[in-house]
Amino acid sequence: MASGNAIRGSRVGAGPMGEAERGEAAARVVVSYWCSNGHETRPSFAEEAELVVPELWDCPRCGFPAGQDQTNPPAPPRAEPYKTHLAYVKERRNDADGQAILDEALSNLRDRGLIR
Repeated sequence: MASGNAIRGSRVGAGPMGEAERGEAAARVVVSYWCSNGHETRPSFAEEAELVVPELWDCPRCGFPAGQDQTNPPAPPRAEPYKTHLAYVKERRNDADGQAILDEALSNLRDRGLIR
């Protein structure tokens, strides 16, 4: 059991944190961003930073891109369906190319005596 004179919830360095200990806060600029779902995000940026305020910001609620124009937010990204290896091959080759490759492979197997 803890002794009666211990201060609960304290740690080394704990104490009131005021401007005197941390220094002055940097001047901030708040920028509003809207996504296609109508969510508003308001990140703040340091006024003195040499960083340019980004055009797009990811919405923390839905993950869609958000822009600074409330009436015309950026469109959500298109979700491409999963493609199989065969689908990628069919994009690169037409039926005639596929038949020529198959005939060559079968001919090679027949020459080696692996198939009739």
